[in-house]
Amino acid sequence: MRPSLHIQDTYSMTDHVMTAPRTVRFWDKIAARYARSPVADEAAYQRKLTVTQSYMRPEMEVFEFGCGTGSTALVHAPYVRHIQATDISDRMLDFARAKAADAGVTNVSFARASIEEWDPGETRYDMVMGHSILHLLEDKEAALAKVHDMLKPGGLFVSSTVCMKETMSYFKLIAPIGRALGLLPILRIFSAQELEDSVKAAGFVIEHRWKPSKSLAAFLVARKA
Repeated sequence: MRPSLHIQDTYSMTDHVMTAPRTVRFWDKIAARYARSPVADEAAYQRKLTVTQSYMRPEMEVFEFGCGTGSTALVHAPYVRHIQATDISDRMLDFARAKAADAGVTNVSFARASIEEWDPGETRYDMVMGHSILHLLEDKEAALAKVHDMLKPGGLFVSSTVCMKETMSYFKLIAPIGRALGLLPILRIFSAQELEDSVKAAGFVIEHRWKPSKSLAAFLVARKA
């Protein structure tokens, strides 16, 4: 879960690493500023953490993609066996590893990869987290299908996703211009309902949904059937 939901933070993780090096450079460049950014809505963030932790168990193996500077993975670390966290930005991961070392957290591993690239091998996870990222993927349906495959039967997908269509649909015009100028990564515009439809179509049953009234982010807990 990205710690801030300011508009600038909606332009977070990832195109495919191999096909969008300028996106990687963008996030490497702003990593230090991002690491210093305060949480936009601390109460909402804490509520999402609490809900997520209510589903966690000490034996769980968890995967997070688009982990940024690792704040959320590190908060959840005491509640599970291990978290494998990935991001496309080496600079973001530098901050994440430093945070883990400073906090003495040893059960979170960080690796540079996009969700498209990640190879779980034979591993199947109890929970996958993807926060502030689905709206930034070239193909969220493909990502959701991969998440579904990576989960054990009954496993959980926990996400917080910016849904701009209802209130900021004009970004459909702005985003391609910013992308062409190299100022923004991919930014997909869809509604909270369209997001839910995509999650369900991937084979999930939504168990918890919450969208704070002043936030663009829809928070979902969905279970693999």
